Amino acid sequence: MKIVVGVKQVPETDSVKIDPKTNNLVRSGIQGIINPFDKNAIEAALQLRDQAGGEVILLSMGPDSYTTSLRDGMAMGADSAVLVSSRAFGGADTLATGYTLAKAIEAIGDVDLVLFGRQSVDADTGQVGPIVAELLNFPQVTFAETVSLESENTIVAKRQLDSAVQDVQVTLPAVVTVRKELNTPRYETPLNIKESFEKQITTWTENDLNIDFSKIGQSGSPTKVTKVYEPTKELKQTTVLPVDPTEAVSELLSKLD
Repeated sequence: MKIVVGVKQVPETDSVKIDPKTNNLVRSGIQGIINPFDKNAIEAALQLRDQAGGEVILLSMGPDSYTTSLRDGMAMGADSAVLVSSRAFGGADTLATGYTLAKAIEAIGDVDLVLFGRQSVDADTGQVGPIVAELLNFPQVTFAETVSLESENTIVAKRQLDSAVQDVQVTLPAVVTVRKELNTPRYETPLNIKESFEKQITTWTENDLNIDFSKIGQSGSPTKVTKVYEPTKELKQTTVLPVDPTEAVSELLSKLD
């Protein structure tokens, strides 16, 4: 079974800046980590591989610094990784990103299952997984809180929605986006960390994929951000009440009037 897991590196801090010219996040100089939901997807892939055999391949699109997160994913147990990296992919919205990842999955070839986290914690769109499924013409399951093999070419999943729970069965190949309730991602052991540096990370540019150049990067992104602003931070006044309970109640009531 060949499983591809989409991995996005997100800022480790919430103190991010916006480029005033492009309205994109400024990611340079900020420490990155694996998107937390993607760790649940990696864990699900590892459990399915342990059950059915095969390999787990991590896939990410971004600058060379994204290899750090790919190494972390391989330290969890993934077999190898592919990084799609080029300035030509810069400024991509979810549609251009999904298109590029779909083309990379086609280039990997013979993929049985593609797993994504339900959304990234920096953009929170939840769109890339479904876009990849549509472009690959794969059946898809979103918001899965359970995923299991029903047979050699069939999986079943339970979707947790706001007001309903759905049991879904799909034939492979398929795309699934997973919720954090699916599992608890395993820790990276010292041995696996050491072995992760012996595993292969393949880097592809736009010239390694069978792509339409008008569909990648900013030129392939119909989303136009017209304005981004930081909410005004208001300092709240704090009043320390007296130690004596009677005086504290009296002052609190006076404040509430």
